[in-house]
Amino acid sequence: MTPPLLSQRIVSIPKAELHLHLEGSIQPATVCELAAHHGVILTEEEVRRRYAYRDFLEFIEAFKWVTSFLREPRDYALIARDLAEHLLAQSVVYAEVTLSVGVMLLRKQSPETNFEALLRATVPFESRGLRFNWVFDAVRQFGARAAMEVLDSARQCASTAIVAFGLGGDELSVPTAEFRAVYEKAAEIGLHRLVHSGEVGGPEKIREAIELLGAERIGHGIAAAQDPLLMDLLVERKIPLEVCPGSNMRTGALARQLRCTQAQIEEHPLPVLLRHGIPVVLSTDDPAMFQTTLLDEYANAARMGIREDELLRIVEMGFKHSFQHNRG
Repeated sequence: MTPPLLSQRIVSIPKAELHLHLEGSIQPATVCELAAHHGVILTEEEVRRRYAYRDFLEFIEAFKWVTSFLREPRDYALIARDLAEHLLAQSVVYAEVTLSVGVMLLRKQSPETNFEALLRATVPFESRGLRFNWVFDAVRQFGARAAMEVLDSARQCASTAIVAFGLGGDELSVPTAEFRAVYEKAAEIGLHRLVHSGEVGGPEKIREAIELLGAERIGHGIAAAQDPLLMDLLVERKIPLEVCPGSNMRTGALARQLRCTQAQIEEHPLPVLLRHGIPVVLSTDDPAMFQTTLLDEYANAARMGIREDELLRIVEMGFKHSFQHNRG
């Protein structure tokens, strides 16, 4: 279905998505199927209740719950095929999908075996016009040692489909400086560097990610709108922000940045960031858990007053600032 406010041109044009968590893409029906694999009976309504949050920490708890049903390689293959079908339906032809390897390691799983299953599940979609690359993601609150183990897993997988190392989770937990050696090692082994920053934290978190970790793209980064000098730095260094408006609404991140109890989508800083000249890409973050799609996010941008020519420029930036042709 074409969301209101979008032209058919925006709906049908080939798109890239660069900030997309595989585990956050699990639709309620698929959660029920996964749970049944492991002897747990759920209804879709129960899943939808779990997928309702008042703030970021409640979202994290739901994320822990849903990933508890990812126990075997076949589970990862199932959700990857499901995600691929949803992306194709939105004219997405390229995706850099974030994989929570830090959670796999915490649960004593083999990232190498799971990743092999993911490759087997997704490579056939290339013949249908959809290419996947992968971001191996560490969980910030697990600390630097655990993050280094994620890097080790990426090295052991030795796949050119792994294009970047990321750091997600609670950005207010472990100090940014503690991950400096991890990011130096990531660059050394040829991985691009991503950091979730400026989602619930302030602009100083974005600056730290750039100056201390060498971040090449920033996940979210909406706090940058509070600091004109930081916005100038992002323009000067051509560092893109991966903006996920629906996510910012559902986790309360936007309300937190605006220092209010309830924000409206029209108050989102995306237009300010875009028109300042900062590279911006639109993404869904955790589409099933936030009940959104990439087309919905383009419609959200239109609600903010983003013109069609600007939407087309955002589509272009999704490809321009991807890592598909720029490994190492």
